[in-house]
Parts: sequence; structure tokens; C-alpha cells
Amino acid sequence: MIKSPKFSWFLRILVALILLQTLFFKFSGAVESVFIFRTLGVEPYGRIGAGIVELIAVVLIIVPQTKTIGAFLGFGLMVAAIGAHVLFLGIELQNDGGLLFFMAVIVLICCALLLYINKSVMRNALLIKN
Repeated sequence: MIKSPKFSWFLRILVALILLQTLFFKFSGAVESVFIFRTLGVEPYGRIGAGIVELIAVVLIIVPQTKTIGAFLGFGLMVAAIGAHVLFLGIELQNDGGLLFFMAVIVLICCALLLYINKSVMRNALLIKN
């Protein structure tokens, strides 16, 4: 089941929807987003830069030929986001009940599963022998 094309599409669409939803807040300068990046000391350039990189990850994940690169990029972004939450921001931000943190965890898990499903693509890209 995990190697099913339908499951892969489900994961890719879930990642894309979550990241696209957060992009709206980053690009519109929503209060929560500005608060996060101001706390990290990188407002506004970090917010806009992160949004651009997330948009690139979404496009790469949706395009079948580049889905593995997109999953790798999404995985890295979520490691950074989770790290920022744990080290600087806290799990709960502005009474969100930890929603942003848990969405980052969901995207991280989905990207990890996509990388696992497509591990042969990664091996070939890195020229690793079995």
C-alpha cells in the first residue's frame, strides 16, 4: 500500500495544500507570520524567502518528475521549522494550540514517506550502489 501511486499522490497533495495554505499568511504579512519571523530576527526577508522556497517545494512535489527533489526540500524546510519551534518559538504560538507545529510535523512525515517510497530515485541521483 505504501508504494501505491494513489498513496503517493495523497501525500503530495496533502503537503502541497498545507504549504500553500501557510504561503498565504507569509506573503500577505499576516500578524502571526510576522510575529514568528520577527521573533527569529529575520523579518521580512526570512518570511518572504521561506515563502519562496516553500512555493518552489510545492511545485517540485506536484510535478511527477521532480517529486523526490520537492520532498527532499520540504523535509529540510520542516526540519528547520520544527527546530525553530523547539529552540526559539515554543510549540504553541499566540494561542494556536500548537497547530503550526503539528502541521510542520505532518509535512515532515509526509515528505519522509515520499523519500522512502522514492528511495531508488535518490540512490540513482546520488550514484549509490545497493
